[in-house]
Amino acid sequence: MNYESNPILDKLPEHLKQFIKPQNYDDYSAIDQAVWRYVMRKNVDYLSKVAHKSYVDGLLKTGISIDHIPNMYGMNRILKEIGWAAVAVDGFIPPSAFMEFQAYNVLVIASDIRQLENIEYTPAPDIIHEGAGHAPIIANPEYAEYLRRFGEIGSKAISSAKDYELYQAVRHLSIIKEATGTSQAEIEESEKHIEELQKNMGIPSEMALIRNLHWWTVEYGMIGTLDQPKIYGAGLLSSIGESKWCMQSDVVKEPYTIEAAQKAFDITKPQPQLFVTPNFAHLSQVLEDFANIMALRTGGLTGVQKLIDSKALGSIELSTGIQVSGQFDSVIEYNGKPVYIRTVGPTALAYREKELVGHSTEQHPEGFGSPVGKLKGINLAIEDMGPRDLKAYKIFEGEQTSLEFEGGVKIEGTIVTGTRNLQGKIILITFKDCTVTYDGTLLFLPNWGLYHMAVGQKVVSAFNGPADLNSFDLISHELTETTIKPEKSTKRMQLELYYAQIRDFREGINTTISRNKVFQEIKKDHPDDWLLPIELYELAKKSDDKGFQQEILVHLETVKLNNPKVGHLIDDGVGLINNSFSHSL
Repeated sequence: MNYESNPILDKLPEHLKQFIKPQNYDDYSAIDQAVWRYVMRKNVDYLSKVAHKSYVDGLLKTGISIDHIPNMYGMNRILKEIGWAAVAVDGFIPPSAFMEFQAYNVLVIASDIRQLENIEYTPAPDIIHEGAGHAPIIANPEYAEYLRRFGEIGSKAISSAKDYELYQAVRHLSIIKEATGTSQAEIEESEKHIEELQKNMGIPSEMALIRNLHWWTVEYGMIGTLDQPKIYGAGLLSSIGESKWCMQSDVVKEPYTIEAAQKAFDITKPQPQLFVTPNFAHLSQVLEDFANIMALRTGGLTGVQKLIDSKALGSIELSTGIQVSGQFDSVIEYNGKPVYIRTVGPTALAYREKELVGHSTEQHPEGFGSPVGKLKGINLAIEDMGPRDLKAYKIFEGEQTSLEFEGGVKIEGTIVTGTRNLQGKIILITFKDCTVTYDGTLLFLPNWGLYHMAVGQKVVSAFNGPADLNSFDLISHELTETTIKPEKSTKRMQLELYYAQIRDFREGINTTISRNKVFQEIKKDHPDDWLLPIELYELAKKSDDKGFQQEILVHLETVKLNNPKVGHLIDDGVGLINNSFSHSL
C-alpha cells in the first residue's frame, strides 16, 4: 500500500484506491516550500477580509500551516476529528471518481505544487488549490455535508462518451502547461482542441451539467449578498489573482439557482460571471432540485436511453427494487415507455445494491434482456400479485405458461422458480425451454439455457456505475499520461540550495549561513529570481538591518524593470512584510 491508511480510508472501495499515490514529501524542494509560503501568507492576509469566516477557522481545524506544505499524514490526523480524510493523486482524475471520493468523506489532493512561474494561477490541480482551497472550508459541518452529498449524487450522474474525451484533453493541457519547456504553440494547439471539443459536445450529459454546478459552487462559489459576497470556492481561495479579481464590480454576480447547471465554464480563462448563494443550506437545496431531474430519480425511457448513449457501465432499477448492471445496448419502447431492455457483455443483477446470489457476471457474461411493464389485458402488475393471483395467471413453479406484455413482448416457457424480496414480492422469474419474441423477432431461444425475467412494471432509476461495486472488476484505470517531472539543471539545483539555506536560517536549523553572501550569489547567477530576495528582505527586517534592506529593495526594482509581469508580486510581498512588522511594533 502506497499510503498510510486510517478508518475512513479503509472504507474506500478498491476501485478508488487505484488512484491514490504516495505524497513523497521529500520531493518538495525549498523553492516549492517558498512558493507555498508566499501564496499562503498573501492569501491569508487578503482572504481574512473577503473569505467566508469558515476559511480562517478551517485553516486551524484542518492543520494547514502557512509556513510548510501540508503533509498528508499530518493532515489526516487532524481531519479525522471532523470525519474526513485526504489522499494524494496524480493531477486530474475522472470526474465520477473525484465525486465518489467525496461521497466517502475523502478529499482528493493533487500533491504536485505549481512552479514559481505559475505562482498566481495554474490550470493543473495542485496542493495549493486542493490543500489550501478545499480543506479549510470542509471544517464547516453544513458545507462538509453538501460536499459529501454532492459526491454521492454526482458519482451517479450519467456521462456521455464525449465527456471522457474532454476530460483527457483538459488533463493533457494541465500537464503540459505546468511542465517546463512546453512551447507556446503546443499549449495553443491543446487549448484549440479543447475549444473544438466544447463546441461539439451536443446535448450536455448529466455529468456535464452537475460538473457545472460543482464548478460554480465548490470551485468558484461566493456566499452572502450580491453586493457584499464572500468567497468560499477553492479555485478562488487558492489563486492570488482570482481572489482579488472576483471582488471587482465588473465581474457579474448572479443569485445561485439550478440554472447555473446550464452555464458552462472555461478552465483556461477567468470566468465572466460568478454565482452567489445566500447560505450553505441553499447549496444543498439546489443540489436536491437537480437530483430530482436526474435519471437517478426519474428513470423511464429517457434514463435507459441516457445509459445506452453513454456506452459505459450503468444500472437501472425496476419498481420491485431489482437492479440490472451492465452496458445497455438497446431498448424497445411502447407509448413512450420501455417495454424491453437489453445489455451486452458482462451483466449482474442486484437488489438494494447487493448482488443476487447466482446472478453475477459469470452467470450473465454475454448480456441480459428482460421485459418491463404490465401483462396485456391485466390491470394487476405481476409485482402486486399475491400467491392466489399468481396461481390464477399460471405464474408458479412447474407451470408451462405464456405471458404477453403490453407493447408486444411475449414469453413462453416453463417456470422453474421465482426470487422474492424481503417484503415477499416476486422480483425475478426463471424459465426453462423458453422463447422470447417481439413482433416476430426472436429475442431468446430455448437452447440458450435458462431465461431470467426481471419483474417490474417500470424503470424507476437509471444511474452511472454498478449497483453492487463488487459485481465488476473496476480496477482498470490507466492514466494515459502522468504529470511531467522536470529534469533539474545544475543552475536550478544551485538555486534550490540557496533557498534551502535561507529556509534553514529562518527556522533556526543553521544560523551560521551568511545571508549577504547568498544575496550576492543570487544577484550574480540568478538575477531574475524575485522570491528569495523577498525572503531575505524579511530576515533583514527581522534583524533591523536597514542597509541590507535597502540593498535588496534596489535589486528588486531592477528585477521589476527587467520583468514587469512580476512587479505586483514583488510589491505585494514587500508590502506584506512591511505591514507585518509595523503591526508588531
